[in-house]
Order: sequence, then C-alpha cells, then structure tokens
Amino acid sequence: MSPPHCIIMDVTRPHCSHRSNMFVVAGLLALLFVLCQPVKGLAQHQQQQVSGGEFTVEELNHGNDSSYPFFDFNVPRNVTTAVGQTAFLHCRVEQLGDKAVSWIRKRDLHILTAAIYTYTSDARFQVVRPERSENWTLQIKFPQLRDAGIYECQVNTEPKLSLAFRLNVIEAKARILGPADLYVKTGSTISLSCVISQGPHDLGTVFWYHGPTIVDYDSPRGGVKIETEWTDALTSRLRITNARITDSGNYTCIPTIAAPASVMVHVINGEHPAAMQHGNKNHSNGLLNNLSLLFVHSFTVFLIKWLR
Repeated sequence: MSPPHCIIMDVTRPHCSHRSNMFVVAGLLALLFVLCQPVKGLAQHQQQQVSGGEFTVEELNHGNDSSYPFFDFNVPRNVTTAVGQTAFLHCRVEQLGDKAVSWIRKRDLHILTAAIYTYTSDARFQVVRPERSENWTLQIKFPQLRDAGIYECQVNTEPKLSLAFRLNVIEAKARILGPADLYVKTGSTISLSCVISQGPHDLGTVFWYHGPTIVDYDSPRGGVKIETEWTDALTSRLRITNARITDSGNYTCIPTIAAPASVMVHVINGEHPAAMQHGNKNHSNGLLNNLSLLFVHSFTVFLIKWLR
C-alpha cells in the first residue's frame, strides 16, 4: 500500500507549489500598486500647478491640436488715439473653427459685439471683419475721453480664451507760438507756427483760417506759404509776405483731430512803441502792455465820472 501513497504525494506537490506562486505574484502586484500611488499624486499636483485653476495640461497642449483656436500676439495691444479720431483694436484669432469672437468692455462687462453682430445701442462701436479673415477688429468712431480703458477680445471656448487691449484717449491741443496779439508793420512778413505736441503720430491735417475764410497757398492774394512737418511734434507754419492792412484779424490753426488755437494779428503803418510786436518777444510782455492800457482807460473813465 505504500507505493500508491507515494504516488499521491508526488502529484499533490506540484499543485501546492502552483498556489504558492500565485500568492507571490499577487503580493508583488499589490506592492507595485502601493509604490505607484505617490507618483500619481505628484502628477496630479503638477497638473494643478500648471493649470492654475483654469487650464489643464491637456488644455494647454491644445495648441498642437489643429482644431483649437489661439491668438496671434503680434498685434498692438496698447493703442493711443485722440478725441474724435477713429480707434481700431485688432484681434487676430487663428483656427477659430466653429467658435465665435466677442468684444467686451471691461469696466462694465458690456458685450459690444458677438461674431459680426453689435450688441450695444452706441453706434460708434462696430466689429470689422473681412470675409474669411482671422482679424476681428473693434472700430470705435469719434472716441471720447470716457472711452479709455480695457477691452477684451474673447473666444467662446471651454474655458474661454481672452486677450486684453488698452485704449488710451487723449485730448490733443494746438498752440500758436508767440504772443496772443501779434503786431507787424505793413510790407513785412506775417509768420505763425502752430504746434501739436500731444497725440498719436497720425494727427491728420492742419488748416489755417483768417476769420471765417480758409487760408490757401494758391489764394488770389498770393504770397502765402504753408509748411507742415513732423519732428517731435506736428508743426504747421504759415507765412504771408508783404503784409497789408487787410491781413489784420484773427488767425486760427485747426487740426483735424485736436482743439484749435488762435492769434490776433494787427498790421499797422510805421512803428507803434506801445504795442509793436515782431514775434520775438514773450507773451507776458504783450499781456502786461494790454493790462496797462486797460488800467489807464478804466482810471480815466472813473476820473471823468467822479469830476461830474
């Protein structure tokens, strides 16, 4: 009977060994799972750091996805214009697909435009987008000082994409160099210089007026020359040769996008010591002379009334 018993023992040994191997493999898998947990936690922490609560790693990698929109940052985002000069904010979105572009005014979160439609009663605002173009330009006609601020170009992705633009609106003012009252002799040259130093580079055109009449270099009078140049500022120079009595009056420099400036020109015969100005004396001297004349006139009137 012992031989059969030995055979049974030999058969059961491999069976027991197989079960032991299964336990060993299960233990190794469990150990590997435990060791992998910190790595997974670290990956999640890194993902949260990159996302900042808004974008995940997968979302940041959407730039490699040919169907995901993105902004072209090679556009001016700090734009300066003058009061009355049309402003343009250029937003360029690549790979827009089926998404829509909107313009938002940041100060009150007002939706100005969405796609090609305008959602404000202010007709000065409009989106300009040529057909099949990536440019979505916000046009603001006749901007005022109150229009300055932040405007956002947004794309309705999830999460949304937005790009901020700053609009600066300034009130450019012209000034005519020299005294407010200019006295010149007949036959001499009237020389006036109008300067606009504050404003965007493109300040448009400058017009000169003599009273209500525009001054033109090809006027029948002749002897009129107008020069306009850009240096650190926009300067327009008006020269009228062989001054006549009829050239007296108010001269106004009117830029297309800046507040105008005026000067009073007096063409007189011969010297006038009390009032003669040749354009090379400062404005304070002219003002002092005018105040002195006003004082003498007022005192004389008072004295006559008192004697009566």
